[in-house]
Amino acid sequence: MNIVEIIYRKTMNCKIITIAQQKGGAGKTTIAAHLAIALSQRKYNIALIDIDPQGTLTQWHKLRENFLGKSYTDINFHSTSGWRITTELAKFKSTADFIIIDSPPHTNTETKSSVRISDLVIIPIQPSPADLWASNATINICQKEQITFYTLLNRASQNSRLVKEIRSKMIKPLKSEIGNRVSFASCFMEGLCVTEVQPRSIAAKEFKKLTTEILTKIKE
Repeated sequence: MNIVEIIYRKTMNCKIITIAQQKGGAGKTTIAAHLAIALSQRKYNIALIDIDPQGTLTQWHKLRENFLGKSYTDINFHSTSGWRITTELAKFKSTADFIIIDSPPHTNTETKSSVRISDLVIIPIQPSPADLWASNATINICQKEQITFYTLLNRASQNSRLVKEIRSKMIKPLKSEIGNRVSFASCFMEGLCVTEVQPRSIAAKEFKKLTTEILTKIKE
């Protein structure tokens, strides 16, 4: 971490959370969007930033704007290149309580840049050996840069033997876990999240629990 990044982090009024995982398809974008909305529902000012060239989060936000109106999405959304992330974050440091970053599915320079300026990195892991092994690359970056991180079991079936095995091998796992539920994808198609569409559902309860745990962790 260079001196500019160190000074930048210490002068930030808000907290930066990056969702990162080397392997694609781990659910980074879904988690980033749902976490942003769950925090917004708790009256925090949220900036949500997409640095993934695939632009899935950007497409979700466009649907959200169409559904709710451009001035009523409850979040400040921005899409940018990862190498410009430090400059772009300066736009939100005086207004946002939390900045949520959805990073690309690899550990290139763009992902490393977002990790380095983060207060917390969440690494989603699906219940598969490939996801577990891939998480090591992001964990290594966090450890090298001395960035706080936690792994999150995502798309998990509680009764699965494989889930239990993967869970036992995860490094710094959060107590909260996200199940494999169709409702996440269905509401995403409308630019919404489960805590908005089905606030009393199991899926919504999972994200509310996750949000509470992350708030606790980031304040430690």
